Amino acid sequence: MSTPIIIGAVVTAAALAGRWALKAAQNSKPLASRTVFNNSASKKRPIGGFERKITRQEAIQILGLRDSGINKAKIKEAHRRIMLLNHPDRGGSPYLDDY
Repeated sequence: MSTPIIIGAVVTAAALAGRWALKAAQNSKPLASRTVFNNSASKKRPIGGFERKITRQEAIQILGLRDSGINKAKIKEAHRRIMLLNHPDRGGSPYLDDY
């Protein structure tokens, strides 16, 4: 009678160990190998990862803005454009693609 309980516990432990191992393997990859930006419209974007804490320059690159003439309206419009393109109801992705 205790055999199904033991089998269930072993299967659960194996599943949790496998999940932990996969997450550990994903987190051990360098950030640069997980994030790639290559936009044909803007060849100035870097190929590789970003810093751990976002910098002003990285935010400008993600939003697709130029460093000169940035104001709140331009930031809001660029953010809105990216959010609409990536919205899940429109088949969007949680990752940034080339737009």
